[in-house]
Amino acid sequence: MPQTVSEHTQYQIITEDIKLIAFRQKVILVCILIYLSAVAGQSMIPVGISLILGIPVGIVIIVAAVFIFLLATKLYGAVVGIFLGILTLIPLVGLFVLLIVNGKATKMLKENGVDVGLLGARGPISL
Repeated sequence: MPQTVSEHTQYQIITEDIKLIAFRQKVILVCILIYLSAVAGQSMIPVGISLILGIPVGIVIIVAAVFIFLLATKLYGAVVGIFLGILTLIPLVGLFVLLIVNGKATKMLKENGVDVGLLGARGPISL
């Protein structure tokens, strides 16, 4: 049975949502990687340099908060997205928020047939 115009449009919206979720998840995974590297490396470098490296880490935390908000609004809704975005700004709590939202995004991508690896969706997404 051929798809109607509305079914085809709905399928495109769902496909675009999955692609957005996959992209935002990749950004979050990079933020997690940088966050963990910064925490691990902080004890190995002198205090003066540690303060200078705090600026890029602060930028990463802000980027993570924005992408958590964007991803969480797709996965959980607007109110939860705002709440999780704000929680991401709190040190250590933000890392747990990143991990929880990443887990939910991974689950949703896998449920929709997307192959997800260590750094997010693998290859081009074709649904």
